[in-house]
Amino acid sequence: MTATTTLWRPTGPAELDLVRESGWREWPPRLPEQPIFYPVLNEDYAIKIARDWNVRYDGAGFVTRFEVETAFVERYPVQQAGGKTILELWVPAEDLAEFNAHIVGKIEVTHEFS
Repeated sequence: MTATTTLWRPTGPAELDLVRESGWREWPPRLPEQPIFYPVLNEDYAIKIARDWNVRYDGAGFVTRFEVETAFVERYPVQQAGGKTILELWVPAEDLAEFNAHIVGKIEVTHEFS
């Protein structure tokens, strides 16, 4: 069995629609102004972003959870984006297709805010 790492991603409705269209298997390509895809390592942090940021700017916020092969995801150093629990991975946009290929199972919605 392949070891996996659980990641979360706060997202708005437009990105979630694209994830749904993929069969819950992959994240959409980044827009030109989005050079980094940043999943987070802490569900509480993802909830805070979805609730406090996505709702304000997108009208709704969602927290997703997914598994990625640990051996692959370890190539991206953990970035501390604030306090001790504000942890993210910074995946360059050009790596996203390869990152998606290492997702194990489906991306699932764990929380919804509006």
